[in-house]
Amino acid sequence: MEQIDKNRRRWLSLGGIVLGTSLLPTTVRAHLSTKKPLSLRFHNINTNERLVSKFHNGKHFIDAELHKLNYILRDRRTNRMTNMDPRLFLKIDQIQKKLALQNAEVKIICGYRTAKTNAKMRRRSRGVAKKSYHIKGQAIDLRVTGVPLSSLYKAALSLHNGGVGYYPRSNFVHIDTGPVRTWRGR
Repeated sequence: MEQIDKNRRRWLSLGGIVLGTSLLPTTVRAHLSTKKPLSLRFHNINTNERLVSKFHNGKHFIDAELHKLNYILRDRRTNRMTNMDPRLFLKIDQIQKKLALQNAEVKIICGYRTAKTNAKMRRRSRGVAKKSYHIKGQAIDLRVTGVPLSSLYKAALSLHNGGVGYYPRSNFVHIDTGPVRTWRGR
């Protein structure tokens, strides 16, 4: 009888772990299960800088590579950078996997923005949020050459993780690590 109770407890514990893991956001589960190194290719269209970064070794983020990613995603108007949320990079990797893209170059339209830059942009456009996730280092506006914007948008939506904005006229998709939500801009 004691053996049955031990087995039962073991199975209940395992079930709790499985259930708890299934409730984690997709990008967190991806991070936990990553075995292979992860890399991204970025092209900042505003500064014309390019970067190939092996930002994750399969177990951990690589600080020196995160620094390079932070730099290419800096506010181009003030030349200031911040520590971007690394979950953004996992999210981009997951989007690329969903689209069966291998090492595709991601065109960066906007990464980090200072509050001052954001305020300037808000004065020019109603589409800029007052408390933008760009200010927090939690958002990237992007596109991938050769990939229909609608496909990129659908792949980002399918992650059920963070914000996803679709801007067909401006030719980019916004992704962030804030709460799950979606919208269509210009």
